[in-house]
Amino acid sequence: MRFEGIIKSWNDDRDFGFIAPAHGGQEIFVHVRAFKPRSGRPQVNRRVIFEVELNHQGKRRAKNVEMVRATSVSRKAGARPPAQRGIASLFAIPAFVFLYVTLSVIWHVPAWFAALYLAASLACIVVYAVDKSAAVAGRRRVSENTLLALGLAGGWPGALIAQQALRHKSSKAAFRSAFWGTVVVNVAAFVAINSPFVSGLLS
Repeated sequence: MRFEGIIKSWNDDRDFGFIAPAHGGQEIFVHVRAFKPRSGRPQVNRRVIFEVELNHQGKRRAKNVEMVRATSVSRKAGARPPAQRGIASLFAIPAFVFLYVTLSVIWHVPAWFAALYLAASLACIVVYAVDKSAAVAGRRRVSENTLLALGLAGGWPGALIAQQALRHKSSKAAFRSAFWGTVVVNVAAFVAINSPFVSGLLS
């Protein structure tokens, strides 16, 4: 499994330093021999892609380290960085709360819907935390399909909080696209189920 990170410190005399993983967690030791040929001299604040292995003492260290070219991580002018996008996405939660309250007044939404969203959101936060911990430790991960299914089931508010608080699954474009698709489907289903037309059919 390959990870992204930034070289946080480098001792040029002793040919080693430490990488701060992009997903958070403890900094990882890296020696100059771990860099692939023609990677250039390691420099602080350079973004890298790397794998993790254990040394003979059972401590983690980086291997097969590659420098990421500046052009591959540069953003288009005017594009918001992931952190800002994550904070902006949290506004979806109060917007949904407003929608929920409005529909509750107009259509009398059953109380168990609130309990469902709360329980599913708490489950999402726990599962995201478990997956983040597994990513840091190099253990088996929770599948993205499971994370998406929990969001689709009503846990997406908790997933948004976990993504921002844990800095997890907040920058992978393919996952975020699929995730927001589940949010749209869930909210549309919530509105449809509680509409008078569908409620009349189900009653």
